[in-house]
Amino acid sequence: MLLTITTTHVPATDLGYLLHKHPARLQTFDLSCGQAHVFYPKAGPERCTAVLLLDIDPLQLAQKRHAPASHDFLLQPHVNDRPYVASSFLSVAIGEVFGTALSGRCQARPALAARPLPLEARLAVLPCSGAEVVLRRLFEPLGYHVTAERHPLDARAPAWGDSEYYTVTLTGTLRLYDLLSHLYVLVPVLDDEKHYWVGEDEVAKLLRHGDGWLSLHPERELIARRYLKHQRALTDAALAQLADEDDANRDTTAAQGGEAKDGLEASIGLQHQRLEAVMAALHDRGISRVLDLGCGDGALVRMLLHDPRFSDIVGMDVSRRHLDRAADRLHLEDLPTRQRQRLTLIQGSLLYRDARLVGYEAAVLIEVIEHIEPTRLGMFEQVLFGYTRPGTVILTTPNREYNMIWPALAAGRFRHRDHRFEWTRAEFQQWATRVAGQYGYRVDCTVVGPEDPVIGPPTQMGIFIQ
Repeated sequence: MLLTITTTHVPATDLGYLLHKHPARLQTFDLSCGQAHVFYPKAGPERCTAVLLLDIDPLQLAQKRHAPASHDFLLQPHVNDRPYVASSFLSVAIGEVFGTALSGRCQARPALAARPLPLEARLAVLPCSGAEVVLRRLFEPLGYHVTAERHPLDARAPAWGDSEYYTVTLTGTLRLYDLLSHLYVLVPVLDDEKHYWVGEDEVAKLLRHGDGWLSLHPERELIARRYLKHQRALTDAALAQLADEDDANRDTTAAQGGEAKDGLEASIGLQHQRLEAVMAALHDRGISRVLDLGCGDGALVRMLLHDPRFSDIVGMDVSRRHLDRAADRLHLEDLPTRQRQRLTLIQGSLLYRDARLVGYEAAVLIEVIEHIEPTRLGMFEQVLFGYTRPGTVILTTPNREYNMIWPALAAGRFRHRDHRFEWTRAEFQQWATRVAGQYGYRVDCTVVGPEDPVIGPPTQMGIFIQ
């Protein structure tokens, strides 16, 4: 059972600090059913590879009754694939051997632990219950480029067909502890098996290692069901907590920060001006099929729905409660059938690839991007401009320079507590130009709201066109 992790971050040997394992040493750790070895076959300034090799003892495994039972093959406890394939044993090893890295801590390089790095993980033999399609449904929404090589049952007997085993390579730019958390949870999910008893404590473990990504994953139900060995009560409990946690956090943020933003901007009617500017941009380009990404309570969706020029409207938000409020405000269930068929409200995230969003003429993001952690902007760019690829992207965001116009807003403070950043005009134009060039768009940057000759407008808008 073999896992390799490679980085080209410079200096690449920083990987040793993050994993808390010295590149010049071979280290061995005792596990409940064998040993784990960590070593570095390559450790240079430009490329570094760490290897986690599990040596599982099948006799010890059988004695501990960890192997899956079978009534068809009496020798299965002694002859099985467990010593050779990535499974829940790998998750246990990651937790025990790379526990500090899995928690996101690095005393020697604390800033590095929070920084996205170019990483590649390779699993030598990974069982995929459900074949490659499930593998991709689990990892691609997290921003990975997935390469999978399927193995035949027996290379000497091609007629037997292919096995369920793959050599899998995952590449992406992300934090190391995110990679380890994804592997910790998703490897047993792909195997659809666990070597130990699954009880209520596994729900807490799933939520802990899925923090920050699982609640918004489009396959969270499949992940929870398989991770908890198809136990209905545990799966329902996990999904309920994921939904409650996500909505509670967002409702708290809205309550703490929403009034301040609304109060500042309402004095100049800025939200209405943003909506009008977006509608005008859509009309100018003859758009009829549009995505409202981060639709919130449905202000833009309502305007789109009342305009017969828009035939296919999708409103997406990460919060189920916001979507429910939007449905209530739109009187969705009372709409005529033809009107109702024009609109779809879905829950989803801008950080995950979602096939439902592909093929639309335009995507609108009104005051959304500033709510994304700066470390995850790269993933957002890949998902929106690289994967979803609408013909037109219309994006608005605050102009930080304009904040000084409001005396009630203390120097250095953002307009909303949930804002992770706010760009100046130069910063926004620099980001927009880079993204447009990288993904094959051209961009026009314009203004929304009253424009001050010195500090500019309260809102800046970018219109990206393929």
